[in-house]
Amino acid sequence: MLWMIGALVAAQASEATAIDAAMAQSITGWNAGQVDRFLEVYSDAPETSFVAGEGLVRGKPAMKARYQTRYSFDDPAKRGVLTIERLDYRPLGRGYALYIGRYTLSYPDGHTASGPTSVVFHHEAGGWKIIADHSS
Repeated sequence: MLWMIGALVAAQASEATAIDAAMAQSITGWNAGQVDRFLEVYSDAPETSFVAGEGLVRGKPAMKARYQTRYSFDDPAKRGVLTIERLDYRPLGRGYALYIGRYTLSYPDGHTASGPTSVVFHHEAGGWKIIADHSS
């Protein structure tokens, strides 16, 4: 029985590491000004959702349009440098996990924008993908 608990803990640590790596790749895309690379961490499923102050957005095409409207991916000074600190990670059952973090956008003029984010990941054929994102 003890070996089963150890195996479960090891599997959860491996999942958290894989999810951290997926988030890091997304952040790298943002900071490089590559919106498509930033969005690679999101599932292609049409019901994939993003919720922020202005409401619910479904699907990567709508999410991409939202990000391109709100941020200038061609201008780092307007896009900001993104960092995310993981605050919590919880498995939600086979192939699902909750990631809670704090994002920060830092701008060259010294101001920052920061807030909480909670995302639900699903393990798909292409790896861990976000299926629901709530950021404020």
